[in-house]
Amino acid sequence: MKSNNNIQHFPVFINGKFYENQKKECFTSINPHTEKSWATFSVAKKEEVELAVKAARCCLEEGDWSEMLPTDRGKLLYKLADLIELHASEIGEIETHDSGKLLAETVTQTRYVADYYRYFAGLADKIQGSTLPIDKPEMHVYTSYEPIGIVAAVVPWNAQMFLTATKLAPALAAGCTVVIKASEIAPCSLLYFARLIKESGIPDGVVSILTGDEYNCAIPLTTHPDIDRIAFTGGPNVAKQIIINSAENFAVTTLELGGKSPIIVFEDADIEGAVNGIIAGNYGASGQSCVAGSRVIVHESKKKELIDELSKRVKSIVIGDPKKSETHVGPLCTIKQIELIEKTIDKAVSQGANVVFGGSRIKQKGYYFEPTLIDCPNESIVTLETEMFGPVISILTFKDEKQAIKMANNSKYGLGSGLFTNNLARAHRVSKKIKAGICWINSYRAISPIAPFGGYNQSGYAREAGMESIKDYVRTKTTWINISDDPMSNPFVMR
Repeated sequence: MKSNNNIQHFPVFINGKFYENQKKECFTSINPHTEKSWATFSVAKKEEVELAVKAARCCLEEGDWSEMLPTDRGKLLYKLADLIELHASEIGEIETHDSGKLLAETVTQTRYVADYYRYFAGLADKIQGSTLPIDKPEMHVYTSYEPIGIVAAVVPWNAQMFLTATKLAPALAAGCTVVIKASEIAPCSLLYFARLIKESGIPDGVVSILTGDEYNCAIPLTTHPDIDRIAFTGGPNVAKQIIINSAENFAVTTLELGGKSPIIVFEDADIEGAVNGIIAGNYGASGQSCVAGSRVIVHESKKKELIDELSKRVKSIVIGDPKKSETHVGPLCTIKQIELIEKTIDKAVSQGANVVFGGSRIKQKGYYFEPTLIDCPNESIVTLETEMFGPVISILTFKDEKQAIKMANNSKYGLGSGLFTNNLARAHRVSKKIKAGICWINSYRAISPIAPFGGYNQSGYAREAGMESIKDYVRTKTTWINISDDPMSNPFVMR
């Protein structure tokens, strides 16, 4: 809805109702392109968290959702997917206003997100247990799967519809209930998404969508004694607090975190393809991606050619209004990102790095920063280790394959990685040795609901999407049946 001053307002969504907190407290969303307020949104306090969790528990234990057949849960997910696809333009426009991401990307990504719900809709009635060939006579033993319970899904601002789908879709397919905690930065697309959940016919209370600050919303949710599982996407520092919070309720917790992903360009690589991959992995989404390939490791014989081609291509990049179709790079979401980038580049230069191009904020309205390339003389340069969430590439050279692998693995992160080579044997050999959860070969920044997504080390240990991920939302039950006609024998001996 809109207020009198034409600024849109988005309430939180609890138990099937759009809800304002008792004190009518709101946060304001700033459009990163205009630097002006464009929307307000209600924030949840401890009382609203309690209402959402209570509704989720009731749905698990009684009513339509608790008795719904898996096939029927799948049908609801199919309907939700159709609604997402139908309303992709509205959702995309809200996300662009809210976060500054290109409208072309937000609309396209939202349409594709619908396929994540369809994928897990198809899995809803295929979560199968098994009969065990048990090593005991006259015993019939089988396993079955039950919903893990209430899921607290904590998602960041940079790809909210996608990062919600990878949690909400498998959770609902498995029969769980979900309380989504949207980021207090740019949450409006998710708050709008609540209308589609309502329209889809998913029973009230099965899904609630909240946003709010750490102390009044996030901590009360993730420490709540009724939360059974926490699915978190965000940064490592917040993840550490999430783990501490989960000690209060022993909720099963998975973490999908950030990265400083390497892209290795070998001497036999197709340079045009490599440049396209590097641009996609760093200047696409203005570099605001957890899989940004911001460490480019190039064979010393190809460095000049690669830099020359990147320098040529960057001149044709259109920076500006994210709503315009001709724009390639839009604004960053927050001014804090620009401040971090500037501070990090200044330190890198003091360490001996060279700014090949870019390196400055753009002097115009909005949170804009130039596409940037940093030439690093060694591996100790700060831009190689700091996740800046902006359009900044750091480039290093290597002499041989062994050194390239060592450089690629010289990171506390391990989410994405990329290889550009025409040598298929090398591609297989090197990809096995890269310590990362994802490896793109002669491509970059591709996703699918069919393919697991997640990392190693401080990039977390979650795997989202793919067939196996649904098992993160169930518990295994083992049932033993004595099929003998004789009564149970000696009770003091374990059978």
